[in-house]
Amino acid sequence: MAPAEDTAWICCTCANQYPPAPVPPADCRICTDDRQYVPHDGQRWTSLAELAAEGHRTVWADVEPGIRQLTVEPAVGIGHRGLLVTTPAGAVLWDPPGFLDDAAVDGVRDAGGLLGVARSHPHLCGVQIEWSRRFPGPDGRGAPVWVPRRDAAWVLRPDDAVHLWDDRVEVAPGVTLVRCGGHFAGSAVLHVAAAAGGAGALLVGDTVMVLPGHRRVSFMRSYPMLLPVPERYLDRLLAALDPLPFDAIHGGWSGLSIPSGARQALAVSADLYRAWLTGSAHDPDQDD
Repeated sequence: MAPAEDTAWICCTCANQYPPAPVPPADCRICTDDRQYVPHDGQRWTSLAELAAEGHRTVWADVEPGIRQLTVEPAVGIGHRGLLVTTPAGAVLWDPPGFLDDAAVDGVRDAGGLLGVARSHPHLCGVQIEWSRRFPGPDGRGAPVWVPRRDAAWVLRPDDAVHLWDDRVEVAPGVTLVRCGGHFAGSAVLHVAAAAGGAGALLVGDTVMVLPGHRRVSFMRSYPMLLPVPERYLDRLLAALDPLPFDAIHGGWSGLSIPSGARQALAVSADLYRAWLTGSAHDPDQDD
């Protein structure tokens, strides 16, 4: 067990958590990568205890039957939401935020307990190991934390609860993780077959970024740095999603969902992205 003075440090910018240590790391691996950034005033760190003392709290809200969102107020890091998928076998927590409290844990217990934790990509891991340890199994290990094998090097807080998977794994009946790449090699979506009235839904984080207006999505290597995904990565992503039946997409931030017609929205958005990426798009105001 770590000494009492050790702290599991949380990056203030991305809200990813690191292993307990007396002092924080020199920098955050996520934020020094070319997809993210270190603020101009430098690297800053916090902790669950400090965030709680500052008044942060978790808030639950319904997204659709069987899916609830978990947000942190005031926001932590990039302010993404977690999504809780309830099943008869237990709940799957998707893209956990960078803070939790007793209200968050109670909400999952009320939903039947935590079956496991998954994330769309390394930016949205939050305090996933804290979640795992709040729900230990009979063997004393925490609830599974499913990580794509292609992103194994991005596990910032190693733990026995981390379970590596490859291209596809059903983590509960009708709830399936699918690796599609794009943002990261291991970027993934969670397919929920019973969602959207049985038509199926994708939980995507920003592997597929749901945009304002509820009718378009986009695909980027980096959103803050505005780096596009190459066309070959887009093709792989679309090929991975094509076999999945879905009518809804739920994105990584509160309110960013396409509740119906999402398959068509994905196709139209991909065509639009490809046209501008490859130079085949036409703007009459700019073309001579």
